[in-house]
Amino acid sequence: MIRIVGAGPTGALLAILLERRGLEVELYEARPDPRRAPADSGRSINLALADRGIHALKVAGVFADLGSKLLPMRGRLIHHSNRETTFQPYGQRPNEVIYSVSRHSLNQALIEVAESRPGIRLYFEHRLESADFAAKTARIRDLQADRVVTVPMQPMLATDGAGSIMRRQMAAQRLIEAGETDLEHGYKELTIPAGPNGSFRMASDALHIWPRGNFMLIALPNSDGSFTSTLFLPKRGPVSFASLRDTPSVAQFLTQHFPDALELMPNAIEDFNLHPVGFLGTVSANPWHVQGQATLIGDAAHAMVPFHGQGMNCCFEDCIEFDACAARDGPGDRVAPAERVGSWERTFGEFGRARRPNTDAIAAMAVDNYLEMRETVAESEFRLQHALSLELERRFPRRFIPRYSMVMFHHEIPYLTAQQRGAGQSEILTQLTQGEVHSLAEVDFECAERLINAALPPL
Repeated sequence: MIRIVGAGPTGALLAILLERRGLEVELYEARPDPRRAPADSGRSINLALADRGIHALKVAGVFADLGSKLLPMRGRLIHHSNRETTFQPYGQRPNEVIYSVSRHSLNQALIEVAESRPGIRLYFEHRLESADFAAKTARIRDLQADRVVTVPMQPMLATDGAGSIMRRQMAAQRLIEAGETDLEHGYKELTIPAGPNGSFRMASDALHIWPRGNFMLIALPNSDGSFTSTLFLPKRGPVSFASLRDTPSVAQFLTQHFPDALELMPNAIEDFNLHPVGFLGTVSANPWHVQGQATLIGDAAHAMVPFHGQGMNCCFEDCIEFDACAARDGPGDRVAPAERVGSWERTFGEFGRARRPNTDAIAAMAVDNYLEMRETVAESEFRLQHALSLELERRFPRRFIPRYSMVMFHHEIPYLTAQQRGAGQSEILTQLTQGEVHSLAEVDFECAERLINAALPPL
């Protein structure tokens, strides 16, 4: 019997994968059943489903169940301060799109599939309270009955998110080292409502960005014609959430920096005042497991800032990797207890060793992407290098793939490889666009070929 704490998208997908392998799963979740409860207001950033997440959902056999819940986005639509817009495609092939999906809708779909599987038992409103690693048990509170249930932890898989109780239990007992690095920026969710008859009031096939240097606004489409809009801003400083203390200051700020967006958000100031400032940061833990008893998976082990659209995709890739490790080590319910514990310990160790270099890489790239989104996307040099990177991919497709494309559209390329090759490609782009180069027509493509052949082996 495998016990999973946390029935968000990661826990639900992991349960489906392991049950398909013939293992019995108990899935515990502190919150009510998402199919019968509304989404948390003001706390969600729409998820961006890309190739890695799609691959995981297809492996689990659940991608087809999402259907109309997914809205394709072909690129970024940049809203400049002068109200002009610029479209920047994500890729150059028809399949190189990412999909906007609400966390709540995705979770509902995965829970529906999990409940249909005979080997999965779901327990909502059951919250992990503590873990006793000496006794190898965990205490879970049934919130409806107000009673505590003690269950074995051999194994227990913690997919309970960035605020993981299991991670904090492990760290408090000094069994692992763990930390949370604050980005010192936060976010507030706003809403752009749908137009008449559920129509979209902006392009529905793009991620909208209002880059303003040290802060930005974004908007992702929803299936009902609305957009989930998120304001990212320093928490303290001259222009920050702390400086916007009252309704007049909020109104002045939004009018000055986002007038075109404000025209589409009749409840912006009310939403701003009502919704809390969300935390943005990076979670780290080392190691991710305690012997063969419990391991951290997904955000519980390595939560990242949302600026590369890879948080969920990375977590889903964790599920695929963990399932593969479990298959290689072969722990099952018919194995003798002592052998089963040792087998899970090998699985946990192998999973951590395989994933950590890649999760470290994408966490770093996500922080890098915040600067790109809030500032450099609006600069002419960035636009030239973005266009050049797509042209180099057309000319040298086996050697040059833009870093963003490697991350978003190539699940077969590890995050670490994307980070390392991306650094070399950035140097090449800088060399090719320095001096008096202001357009693709002025790029020396013979030089480009020499640089690429020297620095980038075929993928």
